[in-house]
Amino acid sequence: MSTLTRPEITGTRHGVSSGHYLATTAAHDILAAGGNAVDAGVAAAIMLGVVQPDLVNVAGVAPIMIRMAGMDVPITIDGLGVWPASIPPDHFMTRHGGTIPDGVERIVVPAAPAAWLDALARFGTMSFRDVAGAAARHARDGFAVHPLLVDTITEHADGYRAFPSSAEVYLPHGRLPRVGERFVQTDLATTFERLFAAERAAPGTREAGLQAVHDAFYRGDLAAEIVDFVQAEGGFLTREDMAGYRCRTEPALETAALGGRLFVCGAWCQGPVLAMALRQLEAAGLAGLAHNSADYIHLLVEVLDNVFADREYHFGDPAVVDVPLDRLMSDAHARARLAQIDPRHARGAMPGRLLPGGGPEASVPAGDDDPRPEPDTSYVAVIDAAGNAFSATPSDGSWSVPVVPGTGLVPSSRGSQSRPDPRHPSGVAPGKRPRLTPNPAMFLHDGGVMPFGTPGGDVQSQAMLQFLLNRVHFGMGLQQAIEAPRFATYNYPGSFAPFTHHHGLVKLEPGIADTTAAALADRGHAMSRWPDNDWRAGGLCAVQSVAAEGLILCGADPRRPSHAIAS
Repeated sequence: MSTLTRPEITGTRHGVSSGHYLATTAAHDILAAGGNAVDAGVAAAIMLGVVQPDLVNVAGVAPIMIRMAGMDVPITIDGLGVWPASIPPDHFMTRHGGTIPDGVERIVVPAAPAAWLDALARFGTMSFRDVAGAAARHARDGFAVHPLLVDTITEHADGYRAFPSSAEVYLPHGRLPRVGERFVQTDLATTFERLFAAERAAPGTREAGLQAVHDAFYRGDLAAEIVDFVQAEGGFLTREDMAGYRCRTEPALETAALGGRLFVCGAWCQGPVLAMALRQLEAAGLAGLAHNSADYIHLLVEVLDNVFADREYHFGDPAVVDVPLDRLMSDAHARARLAQIDPRHARGAMPGRLLPGGGPEASVPAGDDDPRPEPDTSYVAVIDAAGNAFSATPSDGSWSVPVVPGTGLVPSSRGSQSRPDPRHPSGVAPGKRPRLTPNPAMFLHDGGVMPFGTPGGDVQSQAMLQFLLNRVHFGMGLQQAIEAPRFATYNYPGSFAPFTHHHGLVKLEPGIADTTAAALADRGHAMSRWPDNDWRAGGLCAVQSVAAEGLILCGADPRRPSHAIAS
């Protein structure tokens, strides 16, 4: 690609890239005030819940990866809620015919507040009020409506209208919001102020203040308001579920790739998909394959079909399900999967289970229409002057679950990513985590670190894979690697209810040649095009430290309202 729509941003001290310019600005202000990457990353992520309230919820999910300077292996905070303890495992099979309907029955414990507070308590330096103050201001004073917000609310207007408390917030004046109007969330601002008040009232240390905020959300009046509303609407969430919730923290999953070290989250999300795909591609060999040629795209699509099949057959909450990650990430498994690929013909259906094991192959609807992925999720990456790195993918849409009146909060709807059949590895069960699509990552190479990630549902890992290959294998500049045309396969059951499987479908961006599309069609792929600059192709953001030059590079995706800043 010879022409970029945005410049690559370069600094010498710190850098931020996120899914919205106000979130990036909030993080940069924290860094300028002396905060570290964790303080800044949390500030940006909370801001995303305000300025992208269609895609990210303050009471949603928030998977985080953190690597403090000198730390060999980053840690992950899952930021993912569990199913209420009282939900019957077969509830959606017996009561809803194997579907997960919109509404409060799909709510899992809100996890994002616990994740942000855990990150601040363990690795941050600032108070909750310090990092969330800008988000509270923009909730109270408003921000200018941007086109993606209008598009999302328009597409899901019926969902917002179904809940009066949601319509009051997201359909102001009784109509769809318009680009450039001010979008105000007064109740959400009040919720922030209630949490700030709890922190001020706590005696002693910063850590005591953070604990007071946690208790106010998960044990206090706010928790009671959330639970009482959910139960009145027919949901399962209880005060005990809220009070007992804790995020899970663990080392990131590591694999050697592209001459560096790739770190992803565990199989409670789709994080290992990226590592598994790279293992197979390196075993296959990429030498001689031109970027976005028919041979290159065919190989990547077939490899992605392999790893998404393994995700379907095996991935689920590792605290409940035995996920054979050592085998799935082994060289032997990579070679065996590669042996199933025909370089001249697409399979046209999801590959079968390579070895016995895993849960049942639950039936899913076959899609003959255009995929309509959930347009939720955003992303933030930060590196500070000390070399600390932060990567997070906060999420949860706001149209399928009602706003809790008076709070501005939408409790996490992430139950939509569990299978209704409890026999499936990612099936519903009390206390179990849904299988999450958001999956932040980091790549270490030549003494530098690069946090990167994207929204996009099942396209996330695919966009991340293409970006990493663009940057490292093909040697593109950071911004060029982000803007290069993308493609995606949909040849697997989708991660969101109703889990539609679009057999053999491959989507291309307009920048990929028609001759390439025709060659792929000749191999049996069902070809389709995204519109130009479509958000469905992802919204990748990345920040990279270049040790040899003492520089920090930042890139942001023009497909969404992303923005990067460096100093």
